[in-house]
Amino acid sequence: MGRVLVYGGCGGLGRQIVDHLRTEGFWVLCVDIAENKSADANVQVSLADGWLDQEGNVLRLVGETLNGNKLDGILNVAGGWAGGNAMDMDWIKNAELMWKQSVWSSTIAGTLAAHHLKDGGLLVLPGAKPATGGTPGMIGYGMAKAAVHQLVKSLGSTGSGLPDGSCVLGMLPVTLDTPMNRKFMPDADKSTWTPLTEVACILTKWILNKERPSTGSLVAMITENGSTFLRLEN
Repeated sequence: MGRVLVYGGCGGLGRQIVDHLRTEGFWVLCVDIAENKSADANVQVSLADGWLDQEGNVLRLVGETLNGNKLDGILNVAGGWAGGNAMDMDWIKNAELMWKQSVWSSTIAGTLAAHHLKDGGLLVLPGAKPATGGTPGMIGYGMAKAAVHQLVKSLGSTGSGLPDGSCVLGMLPVTLDTPMNRKFMPDADKSTWTPLTEVACILTKWILNKERPSTGSLVAMITENGSTFLRLEN
């Protein structure tokens, strides 16, 4: 049916997306620090690389893997969470980690889109609904996600270097129903958590250009009483 690259395809959400895309008939390339055996192909990221080397190596390896084939979609779902306010000893350390996980991966995904996305293809980057406002208890996380929101706006604008007709969207969940969240928040109200299967279905529709918002949009994924709906934040 088509080709999709999933950046962060070994995480909880990434694995769900890879599996769903495979069942829908897509050829899937996983880019992550580990291998996802469910994907058709894998490119592994070295944590020993700095930002420039990471970009260069990922771009080279993805190019070799695709061998001239173009992608229908690039979905970046890499990232994690770390808290901390300005009084916390580790808040700068956590901020650096958040920047590497969300901003490095998103900028590299942008480079990959410029080189390997089809005309009219889709690039999705990982924002966060809480980062549309202040995040005093998780400053580094909010900073990184706000930077991704800006990147969505820039890449979704004319002159960004992306292929003609491409669509760039920011995916802004509140809380995802991941195994890690269930582990660390066992008593939380899970009726407000967005199921990973729901996210995978929404992203697949966007790849197929069904119910796809306009480029540059920040799309909040909000779940209430077990029902998920989308809302534009810009």
